[in-house]
Amino acid sequence: MNKGGATCVSNNALGHRGLKPLFSTTTICLPHRTKAELEEIRVCTNRTCRRQGAFQTLEVLTALAPPSVSVNSCGCLGICGSGPNIALLPDAVLVSHCGTAARAAQIFSSTDEGDAVRRTLDALYLRQRAQAEIEQANFSLANDLLSQAIDLKPFGGLHIIYRYRSLVRLTVGNYLGALEDAKEALTLAPKYLEGYMCEGDVFMEMEEYDAAKKSYSMCVEIDPSICRSKTFKTRVAKLQEKQKAANVPQDQ
Repeated sequence: MNKGGATCVSNNALGHRGLKPLFSTTTICLPHRTKAELEEIRVCTNRTCRRQGAFQTLEVLTALAPPSVSVNSCGCLGICGSGPNIALLPDAVLVSHCGTAARAAQIFSSTDEGDAVRRTLDALYLRQRAQAEIEQANFSLANDLLSQAIDLKPFGGLHIIYRYRSLVRLTVGNYLGALEDAKEALTLAPKYLEGYMCEGDVFMEMEEYDAAKKSYSMCVEIDPSICRSKTFKTRVAKLQEKQKAANVPQDQ
């Protein structure tokens, strides 16, 4: 095993994809080529890795991953005792000893600077606090927390923070601010389904029905299965009702 955190395991561990060494030091930062091609991260949540903090690793990676990278749990990756272990696909690279939030966050970092990781995790903490305040309908405080998180300029999860602030601003009637945040989220993550959903909601409240329809259509383009979602069906039905009330022609 490479003490730097990467190693090889048997082909069976990743569906016959051989894992290859990538790191020779303790840093986890990925070369630009690999980061650009990263498609999926699998986190071992088997017994040993679970005891070593795999679920915290899974939570952090899920919170910071861009929409183009899926994060999933998986079974044993074959080097028990060196976990939590994660696999980076499609390059089939195994990263071991990924048991802290900071080490998990480094997967998405383009720098070795610890300050960037700290700022990103601080922003994640503020976002989580804001989500709790939203559930309690404390929208003013939630807006402040999310603004603080944005000011930290995290390298991961920023698109999600903008979406939450857009939702808060929409709830309190700040439609222009909500639209600005939704668009910023989509600038950061052009394939962000929830971002288009949020944008569509804002346009609907602004009575920009054609624009709302385009935003919802982008959701379907990104993930056609969204059409089976009850909440999405409710949105579409609401939009059609508003179009009908406003005498806006609808496609058949």
